[in-house]
Amino acid sequence: MAHPVRPRARLRPGWWFDTLNIGLMGLFALLILYPFWQVIILSFSTALEATSLGFHFWPKTWSLEAYKFLFSYDAITRPYLNSILRTVSGTALELLFTVLAAYPLAKRELPFRNTVTMYFIIPMFFSGGLIPSYLLIKSLGLLDNFLVLILPGAVAIFSIIIMRNYLMSLDVALEESALIDGAGYWTILFRIILPVSMPVLATVALWGAVGHWNAWFDAMIYIRDRDLTVIQVIMREMLTSVSQQYNDLALSENAKQAELSLSNVRSGITLLSIGPIVLIYPWLQKYFIKGIMMGSLKG
Repeated sequence: MAHPVRPRARLRPGWWFDTLNIGLMGLFALLILYPFWQVIILSFSTALEATSLGFHFWPKTWSLEAYKFLFSYDAITRPYLNSILRTVSGTALELLFTVLAAYPLAKRELPFRNTVTMYFIIPMFFSGGLIPSYLLIKSLGLLDNFLVLILPGAVAIFSIIIMRNYLMSLDVALEESALIDGAGYWTILFRIILPVSMPVLATVALWGAVGHWNAWFDAMIYIRDRDLTVIQVIMREMLTSVSQQYNDLALSENAKQAELSLSNVRSGITLLSIGPIVLIYPWLQKYFIKGIMMGSLKG
């Protein structure tokens, strides 16, 4: 008895496009991930391997000299905690002011609404400069004060505009039904508007957290007390210190005997600097893109 002939499996139409697309996206992801992996490898490599040319996929000899050097500073713990405190408190205050400013500006019936909006937008393009800012901070008594790291950035104008546009895209029936039931504007804001605004709130929070965590110039200018400075300033000093040490060693023709190189320290500082943000971002990513898109719908 002859066996029935099975029909040949046909490839789905467009299979070549899907295969090519997956291959290109995989290559693109590799190009993005490799520099980050390179930083990790260099931070755990020896000085000789870190200064050698070529690709580094895995260290031949694992070394913790970079991290020993970074944590050898006795004053590193307090600035790290200061950076965390600044990021948390600064982001929370920025969110509060963003919501309180964007919610009224989203009301089309607000008197002088366009004038107030223009008043907010002008400082996005023009600023007083460094010297007037320093004199203002000094006159307010904020020099060597931890509040100088939080208060000047409490009002983020771009975040207010994004939040305002998002609130304008919400259905007005949400507020109208609550007003009919006797709810006040504060109740509507905190019980109705904010719960449905999580995407844009998460986006603004991520922007604020990244900005506060990476900021170092204001701390370098306004803070002289080492107990009030942030970790970014300390790491900058570390990088300057090891750079000078390595240059001196290179001049003495003993650079190959160094246990630590600039690449080791830079990579270690990079990982310590971006660590908290990298841990936070995956939790906010699902809100980030949605908040950006919805916050840019209306003007």
